[in-house]
Amino acid sequence: MHIWVDADACPAVIKDILYRLAERRQLQLTLVANQLLRVPGSRFIRAFQAPAGADAADAEILARLNPGDIVITADIPLAAQVLEKGGLPLNPRGEWYTKDTIAQQLSMRAFMEELRGAGVDTGGPAPFNQADRQNFANALDRELARRAK
Repeated sequence: MHIWVDADACPAVIKDILYRLAERRQLQLTLVANQLLRVPGSRFIRAFQAPAGADAADAEILARLNPGDIVITADIPLAAQVLEKGGLPLNPRGEWYTKDTIAQQLSMRAFMEELRGAGVDTGGPAPFNQADRQNFANALDRELARRAK
């Protein structure tokens, strides 16, 4: 199993949780971004710089993804593609994307884009907080414990 991170927009506190997790559980962790990333020196942690361009980091993750790999992303279209390939997408707020919920999430995303395109101020996501951080850590720990059985 490998953990992939859509790292361009991933909160730093989530990356820190993942760095500690990779070391503690000796899991392969790769952060993929369009920009150069600095990651801790570790045989378990790598950074990959994708070429410039829209969705280039997503394409790199999908090209390397194996069934059962975990992908950390807030990108709903990427999450849908990860599900199609047999991966497990988790957003940084600790919510797993599932085959049962992804269609609704894609529809809501399209609707909100349409509103923004019409000039409606839809606001943005709520600020990332301690509860989000804890939800993320708990969701990931539960999945890893399930796999260890």
